[in-house]
This record gives sequence, C-alpha cells and structure tokens, in this order.
Amino acid sequence: MTAAAAPHATDGPETVKAPPGRPAQTPSKHGKLLRALARVLPLSPAVVLLLLFLAGPIAYCAYIAFTDLQLTGQAHSSFVGLANFRKAFRDEEFLNAVWLTLVFTVVSSLLGQNTLGLALAALMQRASKPVRTLTGGIVITAWVLPEVVAGFLLYAFFRKEGTLNAILDWLHLPSQNWLFTLPILAVSFANVWRGTAFSMLVYSAALNEIPSEITEAAEVDGAGGWRRMWHITLPMIRRSIGTNLMLNTLQTLSVFGLIWVMTRGGPGNKSQTLPLFMYEQAFQNSMIGYGTAVALLLLLVGSLFSLVYLRLLRTQV
Repeated sequence: MTAAAAPHATDGPETVKAPPGRPAQTPSKHGKLLRALARVLPLSPAVVLLLLFLAGPIAYCAYIAFTDLQLTGQAHSSFVGLANFRKAFRDEEFLNAVWLTLVFTVVSSLLGQNTLGLALAALMQRASKPVRTLTGGIVITAWVLPEVVAGFLLYAFFRKEGTLNAILDWLHLPSQNWLFTLPILAVSFANVWRGTAFSMLVYSAALNEIPSEITEAAEVDGAGGWRRMWHITLPMIRRSIGTNLMLNTLQTLSVFGLIWVMTRGGPGNKSQTLPLFMYEQAFQNSMIGYGTAVALLLLLVGSLFSLVYLRLLRTQV
C-alpha cells in the first residue's frame, strides 16, 4: 500500500507532461507582442527626439537643396533638381573652398592634432608628475576655451603687430603679416593649438592600457624607443588612432567660428573653407538653396571620411 501510494504523493501540476504526440506549449503571439513592446517602449522617447530634432531638419535641408529658395526677394520657391549641385561643381570658388578644406583638415587634424597629441601623450608617460600637471593644464585650457575666444587670441598672436612678429623681431628674424601671406596655415595652426588636447587625452588612455610587461620585454631584447613605438605601441593602439582620426576629422570639417574670427575667409578667399563658403552663399548672398546644397556636399565628405575610419576600426589588430 505504501509503495503504491508514493508516486501519487509526489505528483503535481508542475510535473504533468504533455500527452505523447502533442507539441509542448509555446508562448502566445500576444505574449510575444507584449515582450517586444516592453523592450521598445523605453527607447521610444529618444527615437522621437532624434526624428524630430535630427532626422527632420536633415530631411528638410535635403529638400531645400533641390529648390531655388532664397532668403529675400522671393515669394515662392520651385524645384530645380540637381541644378544647385551642377552649379557648385562649375563654381571656381566652391572648388577652391573644397581644396582649402582638404588642406585645413590634413594639416590641422591628420598631421597636427593627431601627431602632436600622440607625441605629448607618449612624453607625458615618462615625465614627472609636476611636468604632466603643467603640460596637461596648458593644453586642456586651450581646448576648453570658447571657439570665439580662441580665435581672438590667435588673431592677436598672428596679426602684423602681434605676438609672433614681436618675438621674431626680438630674435632679429624677418617678420610678416601671417594672416595675409599664409592665412590657411595660420588658421590651421590655430586649430592645432585649440584641439590637440582631445587627441592627447585619447592617446594617454590608450597608452595606459598597454601592458608594461610587453614594453619591458621589448626593451630587454634591445628594441629602441622608435622600434617599440612602431612595432608595439602603434599596432596596439590602432583602434584608438582610428577613433581619434574620425572624431577629429569630423570636428575639423565643421570649424567655422575660429576661421571667421581670424580671417573671415580672407584675404579674398585664401582661407575660405566649405563652412564659410556655405555661410556666404546662404546668408550673405541670400541663396538658401545653393548654400544648403553645399552643406549636403560637406556632409557627404564627412560621411566618406567616416566610412574609411569605420573600416579601419573593424580591422583586427
């Protein structure tokens, strides 16, 4: 009796199995829908804000770029198709702005901020704490200054009666009006001075992640500083280099206030990059459609740079 009754004592609803040949119960469609909504619902405010304040204006600008909309003197605008883009590629001032934008980006971002930031980060790894504190404070102060303030400081440095020429006169070296003779290099140097801190911080964090055992082993094997940098440090921080180059390039492509304060794109158009050319066409010449088309082309240039860097980031070290 006892042995026969034991199995019935342990039986319960949770141990009942489905009859043979009958599939196990699966969650209903209603339950799946509720779980999907529970995952999506917390993200919906952010998605709505992105659509409203980011995707919406970009879509509207894309529409304006295909119209002849003007700021003044026009009652209605009309659709002109690719006319604004064709006009841009026939415009010598636009082509000059493209060239100067590439020069400004390569000199101030790819070569200047990136290289100087890496050099400062590497030197600060071996410097004493007071030197690191002083150097980091000076570099970061230039970074946190508002763009307009930095532009006025560098204007005072490069102008004909400015600090740089005073130093050259004191050293009995020839001086010149840098903002007139070499304006694109002057604004490039200003952007390097202002933006190097970001690269320095990125590379400082990346260098701190390199295991000390690897560099010590290479040093014991007789590898010098340059060989360790080329064969160990750079390959190990390649992903940080790609990230830094992408962010720096996108920021440099959109620089407006620094150049506007220092040169306003002059003399003539010798320092007129695409953001300044776009501003001139849209707000000074009142051609909103044409200026917006230039803005879309600038967005395309930034997207191409981003694709290159993202491909670099996907490369395995």
